[in-house]
Amino acid sequence: MGERNIDVMSYSWPFRILILITLTFLIIPSSDADTADEFLDHGNDFFNQGNFDQAIFEYSKALDINPNLAKAYDNRGVAYARDGSFTRAIADFTMAIANNPKDAEAYNNRGHAYAQQDNLTQAVSDYTSAIEINAFYAKAYNNRAMVFYNLKEYDKARSDVRSINEIGSTADPGLIEKLKAAPGEDQ
Repeated sequence: MGERNIDVMSYSWPFRILILITLTFLIIPSSDADTADEFLDHGNDFFNQGNFDQAIFEYSKALDINPNLAKAYDNRGVAYARDGSFTRAIADFTMAIANNPKDAEAYNNRGHAYAQQDNLTQAVSDYTSAIEINAFYAKAYNNRAMVFYNLKEYDKARSDVRSINEIGSTADPGLIEKLKAAPGEDQ
């Protein structure tokens, strides 16, 4: 049996165009992810310069391209919090968590925003979630200890300080001094 050659040119024009379009999508990678990441990086640059409005704009552009980009929600939430827009920050941290439920940092950040709104019970809940995800997250322990102190739950605050020490980190010195003067067990 002889070799069979396929003459692509013998196919109809619509079929050839369909092949070309299919090959284009298979060969050329989508630039959406790269573009969203570029806007995320630009947002980080503006954030680091203290230009929170422009950082928020860049993070929003990243989210327009990729609405599932958890890091853009988290970073935009931090920028909103720095701007004092805690309600918007909480909404963004919630979206970051929805897109990445194992993001301890987003829980910690949302806990901080709740604490700034004096919603201390919700702050404790979020800090606890962050710690459950990452048992070595000293910042979340420290933040929760501060909230426990503000709730006058000094023994719980001291327990978190001990946990910070056990994981090889250091608690906020101001918190330690406050706890030394607080009633309850000795530090």
